[in-house]
Amino acid sequence: MGEQYRVDLSALEDTVRKLNGVLKDLGNAHADTRYKTSLSPSALGADAPGATFLEARKLTQAHTEMKTHIEEVVQHLNEVMDKFGSNTRKAHGNYQNQEAETATSMSGE
Repeated sequence: MGEQYRVDLSALEDTVRKLNGVLKDLGNAHADTRYKTSLSPSALGADAPGATFLEARKLTQAHTEMKTHIEEVVQHLNEVMDKFGSNTRKAHGNYQNQEAETATSMSGE
């Protein structure tokens, strides 16, 4: 007799539910990185008459670069989690359908 395999559909459902929570949190993180981390060009200091405050300009530029990088990382995480969630939902549906077909064929209908 062949080995039997069984998929725990409730575990897959729990995984999908948890992934949806992660995606919600990532959505918040995406909005926060985009809209709540702005820094005005003069926030770290401004040029004085007849002088250039290079350090303030460098810090502002570094902030802009880091902000962009964090936005890209959060976007990538969002895409990966969305893909994983979609694949998990598909797998759950496929296993559920297979289980229903097997139950139907075993009952002789």
